[in-house]
Amino acid sequence: MKFKLLIIVTAALMFSCKTKTVENNKKQTNSEKIHVAVFSGNGASPVCVIETLEALKIDKGIEGKAVDGHDVAEGTLSDFDVIIFPGGSGSKELNNLGKSGVDSIRNFVMKKGKGLIGICAGGFMTMSTDGYPSLKLSGYKQLDRPHYNRGRGLVQFKLTDRGEEYFPELKNHNLFLQYYDGPVMQLKDSTKEDTSELAEFVSDIHPDNFAPAGLTPGKTFLYFQNAGKGKIFGIAGHPEATPGMRWMIPRMVRLVSRNKTVSYDTFWVRPQLNDKEIFFDKALRKQEKELFYNLLSDSTELQIAAMNTLYSYRSRPAVRWNIGLLRDKNPKIRKHAAYLLMQTEYSAALPDLETAYKTESDSTVKIQIKKAIDRLK
Repeated sequence: MKFKLLIIVTAALMFSCKTKTVENNKKQTNSEKIHVAVFSGNGASPVCVIETLEALKIDKGIEGKAVDGHDVAEGTLSDFDVIIFPGGSGSKELNNLGKSGVDSIRNFVMKKGKGLIGICAGGFMTMSTDGYPSLKLSGYKQLDRPHYNRGRGLVQFKLTDRGEEYFPELKNHNLFLQYYDGPVMQLKDSTKEDTSELAEFVSDIHPDNFAPAGLTPGKTFLYFQNAGKGKIFGIAGHPEATPGMRWMIPRMVRLVSRNKTVSYDTFWVRPQLNDKEIFFDKALRKQEKELFYNLLSDSTELQIAAMNTLYSYRSRPAVRWNIGLLRDKNPKIRKHAAYLLMQTEYSAALPDLETAYKTESDSTVKIQIKKAIDRLK
């Protein structure tokens, strides 16, 4: 009798463990997912919208969708847990919302207790800068408005102790993100202790001496703050456009929506990929343009050299230029384009990669394209 009971209990335990494993590994249903709106109205950069939506796909528990000003007006925010305002023009995004839309966003966050993330231009929108039209959700203000277009490139930042709690994968690394005229943020009331700052600028951003030197180091790069019943993130850089750091976007979504954070595959979590700051000053912008024309050269050597140099400069537009090179006549170029699209995590190119795979006749190129597809899916 005892032996039979032992068998029954053991079998039950085995079934329970097996069921739990299946449960953990199955894809979440749509109703179980965190639903995220990415603002795509006038003022939002189409590239930033695409790259943000693609970054969200890293997390299988998140469902992203583009929404416009008219969607907000129709009340579709009730279907979402988080809204993201991407790069572009903050004031134009605000204009597309209209004053009624602004009230809807503030209600969504402050009264409904939902989450909001502002990336670059979206970061400008979240702040409470005197004389600048914004959502006025955070306790931060923008510094040096006359030089808002201070430059682009790969900039260095460092996490605070609190920042390391939310992004432990970044601890003990030198950290860099793509930056494109992002806000320089500072707590509006300097008498209050800043417990919301998660990261600060290290880089001094003033290429060609357009903007004042010495302004950005030590200023807020990333903050996480309560806003009424809701939570908001504001960030000066572009994680969604930085290979190795794109996973920061879904992590922020989980934090502002009060959901449990999850770990991501080491292919996505690669802070070591970028190891130096790079500013696109006038000279480097000129070289970037010259290298673009080399991509159209009849010389394979010039094409490969241009592709590699642009990659080493972490040129943002060059990532997308590799898509066209999938359709080059030379198999070496097609293969290298597929490799660089994989390395730069440009999952928006998956339709192009899949077409290239179908039409590719060279077996070695086909293998590389398949690797890229499998990695980016």
